[in-house]
Amino acid sequence: MNTPHTPSHEFSAPWGRQLTLLTGLCGLILFGISGTMLAQAPESPPLLYQLGIWLCPVIFLLGALFAVRGYRLEGDRLLVLRPGWSTRLSLQGIESAVFQPEATNGSIRIFGNGGLFGFIGLFRNQTLGRYRAFATDFSRTVVLRLPARTIVVTPDDPAGFVTQVNAAFNLAGSVPTAER
Repeated sequence: MNTPHTPSHEFSAPWGRQLTLLTGLCGLILFGISGTMLAQAPESPPLLYQLGIWLCPVIFLLGALFAVRGYRLEGDRLLVLRPGWSTRLSLQGIESAVFQPEATNGSIRIFGNGGLFGFIGLFRNQTLGRYRAFATDFSRTVVLRLPARTIVVTPDDPAGFVTQVNAAFNLAGSVPTAER
């Protein structure tokens, strides 16, 4: 059984061009809908209309609360850092950590967020099968394979992240490199 033996290491999660464009476009659409509804609201709008005005900004803010800010390797866990909180994922029994930038190509979203502040949730493709993503820039994709699941993250230094995981869990193999 692999057990970690290194202190915690933190990596940021920079946004790629695709995420920046999708989040900006979603923001424009959501706030545009609310602004248009507000500008054309009757003098005494019904409650449902008022809820409609506020629904779009609430969706945007909820997306921001689930944004991925970074990753921290801590003991036998990976912490996905969010604004004010974190998601804890056990890496106990990890089989491999690989920097694989093309790994998510051709993916379909099963459940989750496909571009508002991140690519977060359950996805599936031919290469990885079903996987859980906490991604912000697909050119930095690191695939973590565990016995029962696969996790995809996108740290600022993919090769450094893989090196840290391999060292922490005594995984064999060299650090794969990818041209960017």
